[in-house]
Amino acid sequence: MTGHMVAGLDGTAAIGGRVGALSTRPDQALFRAMRQIADIVLVGAETVRREGYGRVRLSEQAQAQRRRLGQPPNPPVAVISRSLELDWTASLFADAPEDAPTHVITCAAADPERLAEAERFATVVVAGDERVEPAAALRALAELGHHVVLCEGGPTWLGELVAADRLDELCLSMSPLMGGDRLPVAVTPEGAGINRFELKGIMAEDDTLFLRYEAEARGGQGDE
Repeated sequence: MTGHMVAGLDGTAAIGGRVGALSTRPDQALFRAMRQIADIVLVGAETVRREGYGRVRLSEQAQAQRRRLGQPPNPPVAVISRSLELDWTASLFADAPEDAPTHVITCAAADPERLAEAERFATVVVAGDERVEPAAALRALAELGHHVVLCEGGPTWLGELVAADRLDELCLSMSPLMGGDRLPVAVTPEGAGINRFELKGIMAEDDTLFLRYEAEARGGQGDE
């Protein structure tokens, strides 16, 4: 389970409500490279709405490489939503190919009528009773053959993964911008513990700093 997020120098995760406004050319290159190796791209419903998410469209070269590995040309997108208040006419659902249908991950408490509607337009996964539970969601995706999961946010869902100790790796792009929204990269639930990550890689290109962190062993938490 890998997360890819971008943040400004002051820690902000958005400008004018949009994460994309922080992204740089080098970050976009990393964004495409990480999508190429993913089995599925995981994203929260609010991020889908704000960023205008569509289906993943990789370059022809990247698609050819995925075909050689026995993968569909483009990875599907999985949307996390308890309310199921989604635009089913949007490109994300209407244009998704048969070999990479958009998934919707929800919980058993979702409205039955909305759940039935969702099943008409997406592959629906129920993971949890009253809320979407990260561990259950990842197990369900693995059962569908999606083992390499890339989370692109937003901050609330990334925080849920951290709190559930289900984020194995975080690739954080530091954009050379300041003055954005007061929104951190991850918003963990109230009462969540502290998770420690180890720095495994640092790179820089065109004023953008790339940091790669790996989570410590399951159950391990920092004492500092």
